[in-house]
Amino acid sequence: MALARPVLLVLRGLGLGDLLTGVPALRALRRAHPDHRIVLATPAHLAGLLPLIGAVDELLDVSGPGPVPFSTPDVAVNLHGSGPQSIMALRRIRPGRLLTHAHPAVPGADGPPWPADVHEVRRWCALLEWYGIAADPEDLHLRDAPLSDRGPGAYGGGEVVVHPGAASEARRWPPDRFARVAAELSRLGHQVVITGTPAEGALARQTAALAGLPDACVLAGRTDLPDLAALVSRAALVICGDTGMSHLAAGLGTPSVVLCGPVSPELWGPPRSPRHVALWTGRTGDPHGDRPDPGLLEIDVPEVLDAARGLLEVSVR
Repeated sequence: MALARPVLLVLRGLGLGDLLTGVPALRALRRAHPDHRIVLATPAHLAGLLPLIGAVDELLDVSGPGPVPFSTPDVAVNLHGSGPQSIMALRRIRPGRLLTHAHPAVPGADGPPWPADVHEVRRWCALLEWYGIAADPEDLHLRDAPLSDRGPGAYGGGEVVVHPGAASEARRWPPDRFARVAAELSRLGHQVVITGTPAEGALARQTAALAGLPDACVLAGRTDLPDLAALVSRAALVICGDTGMSHLAAGLGTPSVVLCGPVSPELWGPPRSPRHVALWTGRTGDPHGDRPDPGLLEIDVPEVLDAARGLLEVSVR
């Protein structure tokens, strides 16, 4: 009778961008624990990306810092946040070993102090390195995703993907500005599509209408995550706010123009590369605010178009 594999449970109960910034850490854990079954505690709707990451065996549906419906994993890793909620949630499941940042409200929680001013990717790699696990912050590349029959099959590659949505209003550039960008790139001969979640369908349709684009260009709500990844991997360019879409483009190697508002790209933006342009005015603010960040509003349409045209010119050479 075969013995059960030891379990390593990772808590990352957040969104798309959070999962993708954790990819190098997840792969480092896989290399360090090749015989473990790695269970990722994260929202169920992200399951479609796990084959593209290639480091996780199983998803456990968890949103936020817990509770975590599991018991006594051999190792638990807190890639969720600084604590104390996430630390306590993992302590409650009684892991054999807990890897986490220390927190003053949780006595006996060994680990490095929480680093405030460091890029999200490097934060989690540094945590693992403190525990003796080598991690490469550049290990962000995702596997290619095949386009399924139910996806936007009419789009075979080379599109400009415009993604006007964001989880918070603070990170959302106005739709009329996205529309002006989309309209000009369409006028120049590029095929433009508008993406978004099902909840962002009205925003996507508004953007397309303002740009004078047909409804067929609106893919919001028509793509699941694997299909969206397939679309992005074949696109010529992605234009979006500082959201999960920017990390998807970075992971798939697709050029992007990222509009950063309340958070510096040095902390959350795409990796430094000629393929990615992160526009930021240098102002910081509340990333969870209920209105567009003032710094984000200082980014104007000509600036975005200049960046987009520059990347598109390079991509067609």
